[in-house]
Amino acid sequence: MPESESGVSSPTAARASESPLRSSAPAVETGPVRARPARAEAERWIGEAVDGGALERDQAERLAAGLEDAGLREALCEGARAIKRAETGDRVTVSRNVFIPLTNLCRNRCTYCTFAKLPGTADAHTYTIDEVEEVVRGGIATGCVEALMCLGDKPEIAYRSYREELAGRGYASTTDLILEACKRTVALGMLPHTNAGILSREDMARLRPWNASMGLMLETTSARLRGKGMPHFHAPDKEPATRIRMHEEAGELKIPFTSGLLLGIGENDAERVDTLWTIRELSLRYGHIQEAIVQPFHPKDDTKMRAVAPLADEIVVGWVALARLILPRAVHVQAPPNLGRGMLPKLLDAGVDDWGGVSPVTVDFINPEAPWPALLALREETEAAGFRLFERGPVYPDWILERPDFFDPQMRALLPKYANDAGYAQRRNPQSREEAA
Repeated sequence: MPESESGVSSPTAARASESPLRSSAPAVETGPVRARPARAEAERWIGEAVDGGALERDQAERLAAGLEDAGLREALCEGARAIKRAETGDRVTVSRNVFIPLTNLCRNRCTYCTFAKLPGTADAHTYTIDEVEEVVRGGIATGCVEALMCLGDKPEIAYRSYREELAGRGYASTTDLILEACKRTVALGMLPHTNAGILSREDMARLRPWNASMGLMLETTSARLRGKGMPHFHAPDKEPATRIRMHEEAGELKIPFTSGLLLGIGENDAERVDTLWTIRELSLRYGHIQEAIVQPFHPKDDTKMRAVAPLADEIVVGWVALARLILPRAVHVQAPPNLGRGMLPKLLDAGVDDWGGVSPVTVDFINPEAPWPALLALREETEAAGFRLFERGPVYPDWILERPDFFDPQMRALLPKYANDAGYAQRRNPQSREEAA
C-alpha cells in the first residue's frame, strides 16, 4: 500500500487497500453491433475519403467491424496509403532522441503498467538535474535533437516523501522540476518535448517557452474502463474528460501537441472509433495536434494484465489504416517501431508516416521489454519497403516552416538552429551509424 498521506487526501491511496481486481483480463463490452459493409460499399466510402471527403462515424464503426476480413483490410490500407502518399510522398520521419523519466513515481495504478513505482522501492527514482545533464550530453554526443521528458502523474498529491524530496531540492511542485530540467536541456543544446501526464493550463503556459512540443496520449475515451475491475479503476488521471480538457487547453495555448490511441486494454470497436474521432475533432477545432500515435498494448510481467493477449498484428494494421482515414490529413500517423517488430512494412503499407522517437542512448522506459531498433536498421527496413527515412526534431518540418504562431518567441528563435532549410533535423554531431539502446 502507498505510504501514509497525512496532509493530502489521495483517492488512489485510499482505494489501494481494496481487494484485487476480479480478473487479469478486462471485460470487453461489444457495444452496438455494426453490420460489416459489403466490399463495394466499403471501397466507395474509402474512395470518397481519399478524394477529400470524410468518413462518417457510422461508416468508421462498420469498417471497424470488418477488420478481420483480409479483403476489407486491404482496401483500408490502399486508401490510407493513398492519403499518406498525397500528403508526404515517400517520406517517413523519425526523431533521434533521449528519454528522460524525470520521476517514475505516479499516483495512478493502471493494471498494464510497469513504469509507475512506489516510494521506497528499489526502482523508484527521481532524477537530479545533474543526471538530466548527463543524459542530455549523451544525446548530443550521438546526434540527438529531442529530449523527451516523461514522468508519472501527480506524485506530489499521493506521496508525502516525494513532496519532502522536492522541497529539499528547492521545488514547490513537479512542474518546477520539469521547468528546470527543460531550461538546462535548452542551455546544453537540445529541444525538450514534455509528456508529464495531466498538467494544468497554468503549468503548460509555464513550460511552453522551454518546450518545442508537448503531449498526452488520450489513450481512450472509454469511461467504462475506469469502472471496478477495469484497467483504469485506480487511475484518476485516466478520466477521459480530464484528458480531453488538457487537449483543449493545449489547443487554446497553441502548443504543438502529440496525442494517440492505446489499442487492446479492454476497449471495444466503438470506443476506439470514438477516441480517434475525438482526436479528429480536437485537431479540427484547435489545429494543434501534430501527430497521433496508434500504440498496441504490450503485456508485461508483474502486472495484472500479464496474461492478456495483445491484438493480432493484422488487426493493429487495420486500426492504423482506419486512423489515417479518420484523422485530418495534417495530423501525422505514428506507430512505435519497437512495438511492431516484424511488421514495419505492413505498418508503412497502412499509412504510417512517422516512427516517433528512437534513441541511441536510452531504453523505452514505458516498454522496457521492447528494445528500439537500431537507427541504421530502421532506415534500411524503411527503404526496403519503398520509402525514404528523414530525421526530424520534436516538431515536424511543416510546423517549423509554416506555423510560427504555435511557438513562444524564445522557442521560435531556437528552432532554426536545429533544422535545415527543409525543416528536417540538423545535428551538430554528424554520427549516423550508432546502434540504438
